[in-house]
Amino acid sequence: MKSIAEQLGQLTRLEELAGQNSPIHRLHPGAKLAATGVYLLCVLSLGRLQFGRLAPYLLYPVVVLSLAEVPLGLVLRRAALALPFCAFAGLSNLLLERQVLLWLGPVPVTVGLASCGVLLLRALLCVSAVLALAAVTPFGQLTGQLRRMRMPSFCVALLEMLYRYLGLLAGQAGSMLTAYRLRGGSGTGLPVGHMGSFIGQLLLRSTARAQRVYQAMECRGGFTGGSAAQKRPFTRNDWLYLAAVCLPCLAARAVDLPLLLGRLFVC
Repeated sequence: MKSIAEQLGQLTRLEELAGQNSPIHRLHPGAKLAATGVYLLCVLSLGRLQFGRLAPYLLYPVVVLSLAEVPLGLVLRRAALALPFCAFAGLSNLLLERQVLLWLGPVPVTVGLASCGVLLLRALLCVSAVLALAAVTPFGQLTGQLRRMRMPSFCVALLEMLYRYLGLLAGQAGSMLTAYRLRGGSGTGLPVGHMGSFIGQLLLRSTARAQRVYQAMECRGGFTGGSAAQKRPFTRNDWLYLAAVCLPCLAARAVDLPLLLGRLFVC
């Protein structure tokens, strides 16, 4: 129950941070969405062994979160949750690609180790960028901007419902786990033999709750898929933010900046 409550609290914390009034928060949601998209494309398009070229992209989440007065540790802790899944994906590289790429003193660095490191760093950067976007932009503004960009309404509505029901699902799971322990459950976790019935009951309870919420929305006038974002033009600050993010990202993608800087300092 404590773990579920902590996760739910961190989700609420991101929503609270998105409602602040920093210069980054006041930017147009379209500018922040486009800048994040360019950043993700540049990071994901790099080669599987180009570890050094990812270094310049570390600045984006750090600078944005600092200007927005968002705790960097909170975002990094949330982003780190994705690393174990990426580590399982890169485990095969460690086992299959054993060619030595370079030596760090007596320690050999294989191709599999380098590619796995690039995969983990790339995942950390991408998840941190998405969480930074969520921490500086209210979710309603993001979905409204997606509608203005002609994304299918069904996809946006599904994203809204998924986001809003995460808290409901976590709360229902916490209540069921508390009831299980009060009725004689032992230990801090749920036994494997009881997980099937627990998940089934959670699905039934969540479906029934969702049906009641939907009926309440229908009684209040129906659900049309949400409202569009408030139309407002880009300001000079929005264009400056886009240029300040996109131009360095594209430059780091086109040129190996760490190698270039290393040659300049050596010379």
